[in-house]
Amino acid sequence: MDATADELAGVVDLFGGLTRPELERALSEAAYRANGQSLDEDALEAAIDDALESFALVRHDPGPDGADGAEDTETLLVAGPTAFPSVPEHAEDVPHILDVDRRRLDRAALGETADDRFTSALEGAIDDGDDDRLAHLIDVSYDFEAWAPVDLATERERLEAARE
Repeated sequence: MDATADELAGVVDLFGGLTRPELERALSEAAYRANGQSLDEDALEAAIDDALESFALVRHDPGPDGADGAEDTETLLVAGPTAFPSVPEHAEDVPHILDVDRRRLDRAALGETADDRFTSALEGAIDDGDDDRLAHLIDVSYDFEAWAPVDLATERERLEAARE
């Protein structure tokens, strides 16, 4: 089973967020339900990396003692601002199979986490002088503002200045 970034986002969105091992287990269950297919771990690793790079997934650290309302303190993968979450075929029953409760995360805390990641990507694109990535990040900044309560106007100005 090969999952797209939007399908990965769809699976984590079923739960509000999943740890990486939980996501792997969910996708393994879905792959097995799809005619006994197995999960290609290398392909999954690459798909997760691509989804994180494109902001379809965002890593979120709930902080000490699940400070933002999460039940645990493990790093979660959540559907990001550029995702169009879609549940892959045979994954619709995964919430009934996994023993994972739905997580309700604080959008402001998610926004802070994603803002840090966005700033890091911005600085990398500016340092590399990658005009295509700079333009992409300008577009993504608007997605971020719709996804979480963040204001990226200053970052957009930096990106636009770097493009000139």
